[in-house]
Amino acid sequence: MSLNQVIGADHAVVAVRDLDAAAETWRSLGFTVSPRGTHSPQLGSANYTIVFDIDYIELLGVLADTPHNAPTRAFLAQREGVERVAFTARDSAAGVAELQARGIAALGPIDFGRPVDLPDGGKSEARFRVMHWPVDERPGGLRIFACQHLTREAVWIKSLQSHANTAHRLMQIEMLTPDPQAAGAHMMRLIDQPAEALADGAVRVQSGGNRADFIFLDHATLAKRHPGVPLEGLPAEGAVGLRIGVADVAAAAKAVGPAAIAGERGVTVPASAATGVMISFEAT
Repeated sequence: MSLNQVIGADHAVVAVRDLDAAAETWRSLGFTVSPRGTHSPQLGSANYTIVFDIDYIELLGVLADTPHNAPTRAFLAQREGVERVAFTARDSAAGVAELQARGIAALGPIDFGRPVDLPDGGKSEARFRVMHWPVDERPGGLRIFACQHLTREAVWIKSLQSHANTAHRLMQIEMLTPDPQAAGAHMMRLIDQPAEALADGAVRVQSGGNRADFIFLDHATLAKRHPGVPLEGLPAEGAVGLRIGVADVAAAAKAVGPAAIAGERGVTVPASAATGVMISFEAT
């Protein structure tokens, strides 16, 4: 029985050491990046967002050490990249209760916000209520949480949803792991979504709600899926790639420029050129 209060992938959190430099890197790949936002003090962080039709990418940097951002700081001590993925929560408080009833020690909810600069020069505030799976429950090395948007209009701003690379949705989160079957089964248990063994040895777990899938795969399978793309510097385990749907692959290649590596289904930017994230653009 699937979860009632949690639906598919909402956004991928890319933890970075130099937030402003990271924003420039992603702009150079044809993404429209929001103005910088600063979170409530208990989070001790700031962000930029890259907003698509139904989901988004969050570039996250730590401003001050707090108990809340200790896991992010531990991650950044090792590398930059996709540190966690958020699901959309219908009701975070009810979601905590739902997971706890299933024997999962969910945490929260926690309320926070950040100011938003509007395109017309006005100000708003984006407010959120989040819940977390236990920090030590990391399928394939990935932390997961769920986000209830209390002010969706302050995140999905129309002028921020148009990108030179024509990106419009997250399609897959690629998870590097020595044991795809075990990691896939772990994710399946946490989110109660089906897992499917694929022909090349990878395991796909749907996130729900027609949102991005999680793809668990080992290093050899990742290399076969991305021929010609350098894989140096990737971790032994963790989220390493984002497959992004675009309206026009040629436009994506032009926007990305020399960092683009042509493949069978689109173009890919190696992780070394995109703050630790291998970005693949595919037509949808």
